[in-house]
Amino acid sequence: MISVFFEWIQTVLVLAGYVTGNAAFPKPLTNEEEQMYIEAYANGDENAKNILIERNLRLVAHIAKKYADENNLEDLISIGTIGLIKGINTFNPEKNPRLSSYIARCIENEVLMVLRSSRKLQNEVSMDECIGTDKEGNNMTFSDILMSDNSDVAETIFKKIEVQKLYDAMKRSLNANEMNIIRWRYGLGGTRRKTQKEIAEILGISRSYVSRIEKKCLIKLAAELKK
Repeated sequence: MISVFFEWIQTVLVLAGYVTGNAAFPKPLTNEEEQMYIEAYANGDENAKNILIERNLRLVAHIAKKYADENNLEDLISIGTIGLIKGINTFNPEKNPRLSSYIARCIENEVLMVLRSSRKLQNEVSMDECIGTDKEGNNMTFSDILMSDNSDVAETIFKKIEVQKLYDAMKRSLNANEMNIIRWRYGLGGTRRKTQKEIAEILGISRSYVSRIEKKCLIKLAAELKK
């Protein structure tokens, strides 16, 4: 999880320059280049994976703009990068002949999932909400039930350890307000993911100021997680 989150942070930071107009989107790969980098990534070349991600950022922005209004474009682009990374990570050329078609579906699914979720906030139930106790009197949550399969115990423990590393990094590098902004923006600790506009209203500051704080926090976290 930490590696995925770190990867997402890096991608969001790269994308931020394009969104604010400080840099031009990189050109999409040609069919020949795409095939070359897909094969290189399949053989363990992480740099090839980074190139596949960066050269498809234009697609993230294009899809996000289809669903965005004047207040949530940055939010949807940030969310779309999750779909992009998932798409690159799970792409199988034997099942999907075109990378662009596959990752476009992944990006769109991620954006639509969040948009649907935002329309159902009144009925939302946190996965970390206590729903009772087990035989030993310990609190149980929906997450505990969903991850109760014995075959997943090792993976569950690993994820909890990785999550703790992330929170430790946040405590070392962010102040209280910054931690709240990151928790709200990315739905950490069982909280609902909030838009920059929602956070701005909570804190009584402008949305653009929230955006600047968020980017500064991501830079701090990226540096801390590299140590």
